Order: sequence, then structure tokens, then C-alpha cells
Amino acid sequence: MTSRHEPIDGEVVAVRTVGTNLPAVASGGLAEVSDRMHGVAEVVRTAPVVVAAVPAIARVAASMAWRATTWSVSTSVTTVSNAGGRAMRGESAGMVAAGAVADFRTLAWRALGMTESTDRRGVPAELAPSANATETELHARGHNLLRRSNEVGVTDDTHPAFARILTEITPDEARILRFLYMNGPQPAIDVRTNRPLGIGSQLVSGGLNMIAELAGCQNVERIHPYLTNLFRLGLLEFSKEKVSNPQRYQLIEAQPVVIEAMKQAGRWPRTVQRSIHLNSFGEEFCRVCLPVEGAPGSARQRTLAPNEPTL
Repeated sequence: MTSRHEPIDGEVVAVRTVGTNLPAVASGGLAEVSDRMHGVAEVVRTAPVVVAAVPAIARVAASMAWRATTWSVSTSVTTVSNAGGRAMRGESAGMVAAGAVADFRTLAWRALGMTESTDRRGVPAELAPSANATETELHARGHNLLRRSNEVGVTDDTHPAFARILTEITPDEARILRFLYMNGPQPAIDVRTNRPLGIGSQLVSGGLNMIAELAGCQNVERIHPYLTNLFRLGLLEFSKEKVSNPQRYQLIEAQPVVIEAMKQAGRWPRTVQRSIHLNSFGEEFCRVCLPVEGAPGSARQRTLAPNEPTL
């Protein structure tokens, strides 16, 4: 048996000859078996010449490339324009970056044909969890979480809240977190009025510390809102325990803001020594999300007072 290719009616066919027979020619391009001179010739049509389809393929590819380029340019212009507007309004760098990510996500959903309605993070309304979920929906979510917890092969490397937390903290707050992770608990003092046996003592100023200065924050005067937000996110704690070195409180008491608070407290003002430190959730957040390579292994255990309980 021999095989060869011949052009027939503008197309290429495969001709296989069995025995001593002459090759048979396919009419109309259909497979045909012909008996000729004690032999059989089989003609099989092959696929049309691919070259003929190249122009159409090129047009499709060019159209897809043009659409992708147009979408990319439009997305970039929109995102940059919105980011510039946020910067002009005086928003923080973290809020500008979070807004740019939300804008890009919104445009991506639209390109996929999703709804125009998105939440503040750019997630389509039909995919975002409903704030007014019914009891049945909440039960289904809880059941799904428990089902996933039983799956041996499924592991969550990071806490799902970490991505959201990154959009809700400022660069200064990120500096504070990294500083607390690297250096452990920091001293803080409350200034109170002094009364016999402490009865009737009033708080003049609380939580005075030097964390913002030591962490290198740009807006030192916003330290209390920063710490309040980090506490709201569950990353740090305001402890009643002291740090191990009492001399660290003397540096705080020498600060002008503390001296002024003592004057307002009247005669013999009383100071209460406290501390501010990351909890275990905050430490994990710093390890996963912030550049803390080379940090001490357990800064919190190193600097806490001996009688402070561990978390």
C-alpha cells in the first residue's frame, strides 16, 4: 500500500493505493473506493487548506487586541483621574490607593458584563454579601464555614480580614503597627487629679505616650485617633500593666504635653502607668502584611513586666 497527496478541485486529498491498482480520484471531494485492475484505491479528503483561513483569524485577533487595548487605556485614564481627585481633596495615601483598587475592580466587573452597581470596594451588588441577610442566608453561610473546616485539604494561609484592614489604616498607622511589632509594648501614662484615697479623682489626660514620635509618623498630633482605629480593628490593646523598665515612663513625663496636663491637674497630680501593645491578632497581621523581616522573635514577651499575663 502506498500513500500520496494530490490536489483535486482546489483541495488537497490523501490517496492511498492498495495492491497493484491505480489510484482513484475523488469526485466532488467525497471519500470514494474504486476497484480498478484487481486493486482498490481509497481517496480521503483532508482538511481545507489552513492558509485560506489566516486572514479571518488575523481579523479576529486584531479586533480582540484592539478591544483589550481600548479597555486598558480607558481603565487607566479613569483610575488615574479618580486618584488625582482624591489626592486633591486631601485624602491619605492609603485611601487613594484603596480607591484606585476599587475603581479598577469596578471597571473589570463591567468588562465582564456584571452590573453597574458596586459597593465601595468595587464588588458587584449580586456578589457582595447582603447587609440585610435573612436568617436562612446567615445559617447557610455558617453551615458552609463549618463544612469547609472539615475539609482536610483546604487551608487558609491568611485571615480573610487582613485585606480589608489594609484598606482601613493610614500609612502612619502602618508605621505604628510595625514599630510595636519590632519594639514590643510601649509605656503610656494617665494624668489624674489627686484626692485622698483616690476617691473623686478625675482623669485630666489619658494614654499619653511617645509612640508617634518613635515610629516616625508624619502627623504626630493624630496619635490618639490612630490608636483608637487600630484598637477598633482588633490589632492592639490598652493594658493596665506596666512595662518592665520603669525609667521609660520618666521620658514621657518630661514631655511638654504631659507637663501641661499635670499643671491642669492642680496640686500633687497623680500619674497612672500603663502600656500599649499588639495582641496576637495584630502580631499575625504584621507578620503577614508588613515588612518586618529581622524583627526580634517575641518582642512583646521581652519587654512586658514579669507579672503581665500573656495572650
